[in-house]
Amino acid sequence: MGADGQHEGDQPSRSVAVAGGHRTSPAALREHLPGLEPERQTSDWGRSEVVEKALDRLVYDVLFHYWFRVEVRGITAVPADGPALLIANHAGVLPADAAMIAKAIREQRPGARSLHFATDRRLGATPLLDMLIVKSGAVAAHPANLHRLLFDEGQLVLAFPEAGPSSALGSRYRLRPFDRVGPLRVAVRAGVPIIPIAVLGSEEATPVLGRLRRRPFGAAFPLPAKLRLRFLEAVTPPADADAVGLAGDLRALIQENLLEMVARRRSVWLG
Repeated sequence: MGADGQHEGDQPSRSVAVAGGHRTSPAALREHLPGLEPERQTSDWGRSEVVEKALDRLVYDVLFHYWFRVEVRGITAVPADGPALLIANHAGVLPADAAMIAKAIREQRPGARSLHFATDRRLGATPLLDMLIVKSGAVAAHPANLHRLLFDEGQLVLAFPEAGPSSALGSRYRLRPFDRVGPLRVAVRAGVPIIPIAVLGSEEATPVLGRLRRRPFGAAFPLPAKLRLRFLEAVTPPADADAVGLAGDLRALIQENLLEMVARRRSVWLG
């Protein structure tokens, strides 16, 4: 926040003087600003429309329609406008589930809504990779960031409340405790709906093969398991809701749906 009380990046609605005494708005001068992207299609969070569209066209579209053959149900639970926190079960080493959830919303909801990803990883540790992640919509999962996205900007945010992927094959689709309750606390405080998502197929598409120095590792490229995304009915908790208790209820809801989806699945690869 600057000395005048405005957030950095805010566009003041006043004119500015230029050479010759003429006055014009900052928006009219935007095209003259230097940058790698001529149209300056980058948000305050570093998200780039150019990078996002390129990834969508060259990578996500192929993965969504031809590799994972994603089946989507209940997408209307995602509002056409306004804020919502989305939470889902998370598996594997590669974040394929997050990318496919974003693709489903962008393709099947009015207005091609974008999705921000709340990440607990320390952005900047891997310069080139983290730059790409940020330009694709990742945001550090600090409460202030999430509150601004949800309450102030009315955005969609995806978070994974589980502590991390399991390496035990026998524990597939047995959800770990929802220990990361920070995003849920922010959603309760901001008064926004929470949309649970059950993801089937990610355990096989990006399996954890082992751990090295306590860090999971797996295949370098996702396997062509069929993915199913089930968006469940939105939950709007009361203002005095306990985040830990809410996390337990949402975990049980996603777990129930996952077990049903597993029971109905005929084949990991064919669906």
